[in-house]
Amino acid sequence: MWWHREVPARPHLPGDRVAITQGGAEMQRILSVRLSAHIGEQVVVAGWIHRRRLLKSVAFLILRDAAGLTQVVVSEPAARAQLEALPEETVVEVTGRVVGNPSAPAGVEVVDPVVRPLGAPAVPPPFDLYRPALTATLPTQLDHASVALRHPTRSAALRISAAATAGFRSILDGQGFVEVHTPKVVGSATESGANVFALDYFGRPAYLAQSPQFYKQLMVGVFERVYEVGPVFRAEPHDTVRHLAQYTSLDVEFGFIRDHRDVMAALRDVLAGMLATVGERCAADLATLDVTVPEVPAEIPAVHFTEALRIAGAPADEPDLAPAHERALGEWARAEHGSDFVFVTGYPMAKRPFYTHPDPARPAYSNGFDLLFRGLELVTGGQRLHRHADYLAALAARGEQIEPYASYVDAFRHGMPPHGGFAIGLERFVARLTGAANVREVVAFPRDLHRLTP
Repeated sequence: MWWHREVPARPHLPGDRVAITQGGAEMQRILSVRLSAHIGEQVVVAGWIHRRRLLKSVAFLILRDAAGLTQVVVSEPAARAQLEALPEETVVEVTGRVVGNPSAPAGVEVVDPVVRPLGAPAVPPPFDLYRPALTATLPTQLDHASVALRHPTRSAALRISAAATAGFRSILDGQGFVEVHTPKVVGSATESGANVFALDYFGRPAYLAQSPQFYKQLMVGVFERVYEVGPVFRAEPHDTVRHLAQYTSLDVEFGFIRDHRDVMAALRDVLAGMLATVGERCAADLATLDVTVPEVPAEIPAVHFTEALRIAGAPADEPDLAPAHERALGEWARAEHGSDFVFVTGYPMAKRPFYTHPDPARPAYSNGFDLLFRGLELVTGGQRLHRHADYLAALAARGEQIEPYASYVDAFRHGMPPHGGFAIGLERFVARLTGAANVREVVAFPRDLHRLTP
C-alpha cells in the first residue's frame, strides 16, 4: 500500500457534509477527516487529485480536500484507465464505499470508486505538489502562488496566520476592546519621513496609510479600548527577507494607563492568547512544519535600551539596534531567562515618533518599547502624549509644521486620557514562529520592492 505520513487531524470543519446534486438526486459530500465515521457506507468525496500511484495490479488515487487526504483504491480496469488520463490537480468527485485500513490516511480508504471529473483535466503546475517539500525556488513559487499555496507547507503557514489573528481578536474582545476600521487613504504621513506611497486623490495629494496610529488614538476618546486588523503600507526600498511593502498590522490602543508598562503587560497577554489559539486550532499544520509553540513567560524579561547596547556589544552612543544587536539580545534572553521574547524599553526619543511620551525621569529616552521574538523585532509600542500642549511642543521641537496634523492634534484639545498601544506585524510573527527563512513564505500574495503580481 502507498500512503502519506499521518499528522493530527484538523478540528471539525463546518460543512463537512456538503450537498452535491448528481443525476437529480442529492448526495452528501464527506470531507476526509470525517470518513472514519462512515465505515461501511457509500459516500461521495471530492477534491483535487493530489497523487496517482499506478501499480501493476492496483492503482491508488490520493484525493486532497480542505481538511486532508483520502486514499482511493482503484482496481477496475475502466476506472484505472480513466485515472491514468487525469493528471494531478484535476478536480474530481468520487463515489465509493469506506473501509478500514490502518495504513491509509486517517485509517480508512474508499474502494469500488466511480470517479467523475468536475472540470477539464488540469494543466500540471511547474512543480510537484505531492512531494513533502516544494523544490521550486521561492520566486517560482510566488510567480505561481495560486497553485504553490496548495502545498501543505505553504497553506499551513496561512492557517497559522488565521488562527493567530483569531486569537488576537478573541483576547481583546474578552477584555472589552472594540474592533475599529480606519481609512487607508490619508492626507498626511503617520510617521515622519518619505517612506509613503503617494497618490492622486481627486486632484489632491494623498498617501496610503503607514499605520492606523492617529485614528486608533482618536478612537480611544470614543471607546477607551480599541483594536484593528488591517493592511499598512511602507514605501521602504528594502529588499530583505524581513521587509514587505504591504503587511498586516495587529494594532491595539487603550486609555487610562499609568505608563508603558501597562501596555507591555497587555501585549504579553495578547501574545499568549494568540499562541494558545494557534496550538488549539493548528495541530496538523504545526506538525507539518515541525513547529512547537513557544511558551510566553508570565513576565517577559525587559532591559533598558542602554543596557541592551551593552549586552549586544554595541557602542554606547548607538541610536538604534541593528539586526545583529537584536540577534544577540535574543540569544541573551534564551540563555539567561529561557525566553524566546524580550522587551527593550527606553529607546531614545530621537528615534521615536513625535507622539511618543518621554520618560519623565530621563527625558532623552522614551516610554516606548520594542518586543523581540527570537532575536527579531516583532512589536513596537509605548505610551503616547495625551495633552494638546505637549503635541504642539513636540512638533515644534522637531521643526514640523502643525498643519499636516491639525485634525489629529486638535482632538487632544477636547480631553484625552493617558493612553498607549502597540502594533504586531502579523507576517513577521508567523515567519518567526514557523522558522521561515523569508517572510514571503508565509504571505499568500506578497508585495515588495519588485512584486506587484500575481
